[in-house]
Amino acid sequence: MDTDISQPIPSHTNSHTETPQLPNSETDRTPSAKRQKTAHQTHPTISETEAEDSLPSAKTATNLTMSTSTSPPILESLQLEHLPAGYSVQVAVFKDVENAAFLHQQLLARNADFEYALIDAGVVTSRLQVLSAAFKAITAQLAGAAKTPNVHSEMVYALSPTNNISEAYRRHGISPTTRHLVIVKVLTAQPSSAHINQTPNPDAETTTTTTDKTPLTAQDVESHLATHVQGTPAPFTDETLSAFTDWGRVRKYYKLNGVPWVDGIKDQDVKNRELDMLVRGGMALRGV
Repeated sequence: MDTDISQPIPSHTNSHTETPQLPNSETDRTPSAKRQKTAHQTHPTISETEAEDSLPSAKTATNLTMSTSTSPPILESLQLEHLPAGYSVQVAVFKDVENAAFLHQQLLARNADFEYALIDAGVVTSRLQVLSAAFKAITAQLAGAAKTPNVHSEMVYALSPTNNISEAYRRHGISPTTRHLVIVKVLTAQPSSAHINQTPNPDAETTTTTTDKTPLTAQDVESHLATHVQGTPAPFTDETLSAFTDWGRVRKYYKLNGVPWVDGIKDQDVKNRELDMLVRGGMALRGV
């Protein structure tokens, strides 16, 4: 009896001991079971790798979006009505300009690369005032009635209510101490021509060379301004310009001091709009 009882015990113990070892034997598994196990183990690894690889591109896209949204364009390109096709007006606004003295010197030196209307924003009252000056200057040039060297200097002159050209430059143009600047460039689709050796020489073979300069584009202007103007670009809006306007200077230059009905306006925004209309009226009536 003792022998019969003791024999099953080792057999029962061995069955419990060997059972946990069965899953570790690869030889007992079918090929399909092995493939399922392999796929189950490797699939999460591939997903994690792909997810990690996708993170930098997502971050890069986010950074590009943020960079684009925080970098406003420098130029605003405008097509004015009642002007010939091919004319466009490019306007840029810069605040806190640090190299106004350099830019002023380029104008004095008549550097053709800096042929712009460089306007002191302190005497600008609105977008419409600037565009009115641009329209007046372009039409004067087209009619052959311009009184200054080019359309951009004519634009600064057009801002003035008087016929004194030097005074217009001094009051409305850039100075070495200008802080905020409105820059205007007029572009045309017509190339400019430079004629070389036009005087005939009967004693020698003469060749007349004509060089056509490729018209500037808005991208050319924007790149040039970004390189040479040390200031912060700002949008060409009435809201931006009103923050720069020195109304004391404006009223002095356009002789708007001591106008009772203007002084009686309590709302400052309404008063500024009325003053802007009077300013543009003074520009339009100059010389009449």
